[in-house]
Amino acid sequence: QVQLQESGPGLVKPSQTLSLTCTVSGGSITTKYYVWSWIRQPPGKGLEWMAFIAYDGITYYAPSLKSRTSISRDTSKNHFSLQLSSVTPEDTAVYYCNAYLPWVGSARGYWGQGTQVTVSS
Repeated sequence: QVQLQESGPGLVKPSQTLSLTCTVSGGSITTKYYVWSWIRQPPGKGLEWMAFIAYDGITYYAPSLKSRTSISRDTSKNHFSLQLSSVTPEDTAVYYCNAYLPWVGSARGYWGQGTQVTVSS
């Protein structure tokens, strides 16, 4: 059973860079054909997919966030990370990490419990 745990600051100031890490247990982030992604949910809104890094290191970003987002991984620590630059209050959300197989889909994949991030001065 794959388990994911998000970690990061609960509060970030506007214009700063948000850094989040998802630590994975029960499976390797290099296991074929898993996709490891970040998804967020702003207050009162639906889920927004942000980026993924696949088992082979290939990355993909949501077009609306691509200019501010970077996803990376550390296979030695079995975790993957997200950086979101130039944050604004509109980036306030619960951030989730997620793992899934492409033919199953993210909704039916594995989810972390989520971490609340608030952008405020």
